[in-house]
Amino acid sequence: MAKYQYKAVDPKGRFQSGKLDAANEIELEARLVQMNLEIIRCKEVPERSTGLSRQKISRSDIINFCFHMELLTRAGVSIVDGLEDLRDSVEHPKLREVVISVIHDIESGRSLSEALAEQPATFDEVFVNLIAAGEMSGQLPEVFRSLLDMIKWQDELIATTKKLLIMPAFVGFAVLFVIGFLMMYLVPQLVNFIESIGSTLPLHTQLLIATSNFFLGYWYLFTVLPVFLFILVKILARTSKSVRYQLDKLKLKVWQIGPVLKKIILSRFSNFFAMMYKAGVPVLQCIEITERTTTNAAIRSALENARQGIEEGKGVSASFQNTGLFPPLVIRMIKVGETTGDLDEALLNVSYFYDRDIKDSIDKIQAMVQPMMTMVLGGILGWVMISVMGPVYDSISTMQF
Repeated sequence: MAKYQYKAVDPKGRFQSGKLDAANEIELEARLVQMNLEIIRCKEVPERSTGLSRQKISRSDIINFCFHMELLTRAGVSIVDGLEDLRDSVEHPKLREVVISVIHDIESGRSLSEALAEQPATFDEVFVNLIAAGEMSGQLPEVFRSLLDMIKWQDELIATTKKLLIMPAFVGFAVLFVIGFLMMYLVPQLVNFIESIGSTLPLHTQLLIATSNFFLGYWYLFTVLPVFLFILVKILARTSKSVRYQLDKLKLKVWQIGPVLKKIILSRFSNFFAMMYKAGVPVLQCIEITERTTTNAAIRSALENARQGIEEGKGVSASFQNTGLFPPLVIRMIKVGETTGDLDEALLNVSYFYDRDIKDSIDKIQAMVQPMMTMVLGGILGWVMISVMGPVYDSISTMQF
């Protein structure tokens, strides 16, 4: 499809302009008619020149989409009519464009899930498969409600992840900045004063001066090199699957933070799996879809092994147990759900279990990080003060009055 910039007029005679995707000018005119607009002129524009295509549709916009569609479908309004009502009320220009494209695809003979699949930047694979399951089961309002709850939960989970990573990173950066300032600016200012005293410098003062000289002589090791290594690792992770796997595996072993990241990923997996299974998606397809939506290569590999175990005839709980990802309590919960036929409820309980554990772990990390960083910074400041004031005190104490 090409992107067209248009100028049109509404029934009240007011001019409107914007951009739309269309196969040709005839299709563009048909879409504008659906919007109660009469085209005046249009021209095709390159994709890169449009600011609209760069606008992101936020989770809150998708939440509003699900909320409106759940209300309208539950009230018996047809899909197309519901989408047209949403098109006329939505304020986000990019989302409005997406809704118009979905309406056009449905009127061309596609189902809602197929039309949504044509917008992968807005609706992910889990979203599309849940809608498809809702269409087949005739429970589309319930699916929209489940999606609404799931995206809200996902939004909270992402906020929790940011809370986990941002605070230690910010405090760590502040401590490193203070250390760099001390070693590269303050200590060199005091070196001449310390050496002018003339007395024999104690070991800790000599060590401070040597550390400061090292920072001054090899400053690029603390500024340029980390940036270079970060970019290099990112490139290797994108080009090499083995590097990506080892890097993601290492992330899960980082002290204190790694286990929490693992729980966050598994909580997301359990929630997505439960939602799709409840909507009627087969178990193997649920795992396969959640595999593709899992960003960590190590966990994705473990889930692939679990799926292969189920394909070979093993039970869900036994296959998950063989991955080594889930603790015994979680495996027991899944086994009970598998036995009773309430696997979706068991997986939701797993997600709830991880959510509680994640919040407790993050609170503990935050309670621990600040005192630790304060102790490190205080220790370094104390070292500087003792190293500077020690020779001064020794020199004064040896003076003869």
